[in-house]
Amino acid sequence: MKFITPDWPAPKHIKAYTTTRVGFGELPLPQNEAILNELLKLPTNPIWLTQKHTAICVEATPNNQRQIADASFTIDKNRVCAVLTADCLPILMTDRQGSSVAAIHAGWRGLQSGIIEATVKSLSIDPTELLVWLGPAISPQKFEVGEEVFTAFVSQHAASESAFKPLGNHKWLANLYHLAQIRLKLLNITACYGGDFCTYTQDDLFFSYRRDKGQTGRLVSLIWIES
Repeated sequence: MKFITPDWPAPKHIKAYTTTRVGFGELPLPQNEAILNELLKLPTNPIWLTQKHTAICVEATPNNQRQIADASFTIDKNRVCAVLTADCLPILMTDRQGSSVAAIHAGWRGLQSGIIEATVKSLSIDPTELLVWLGPAISPQKFEVGEEVFTAFVSQHAASESAFKPLGNHKWLANLYHLAQIRLKLLNITACYGGDFCTYTQDDLFFSYRRDKGQTGRLVSLIWIES
């Protein structure tokens, strides 16, 4: 099984990984969870979310297992935050001291609704102290959206226009990575890493909902504070 380890200056006690499709097939989550637990030596079972493209961030506790949310955070050691993606953008966060962690599922709806902002607010940490890693998502060369998506972002922040390339006929190519980076910058978060993958074109490594027309597995992005 192949994992991606974020290339970022997180403290050594912060553990973070994203799975690939290599050795991690389209098995139902319970079977894949057992594989994850065994190979990564997870300290506890991940706190899974019921992801609905919301702007809801919850604390990663057993009581919030399967809660409707698209991000989770914790300051507790050995509590595993996790999100599932297959073109949407997984975002992992910690701070320079490694006192907190968060995992975000960010599709365009979640980004536009404020999932990053909600997560940063939940962390209650000076944004300039945060470290962010942008995991595997669909690249701007393959992410075609309609006029409504362009309008939704630009009406909020004019700077978002730079994340779109016009195709004509009210269609645009959208850059999820850049849209996230714009929002992070507005929050005074400048320590941002990753953002150089494409789930659609790198078919040897990643699942892609668009490429596989909805019939595909999911990538798992996890982060925790090791005791």
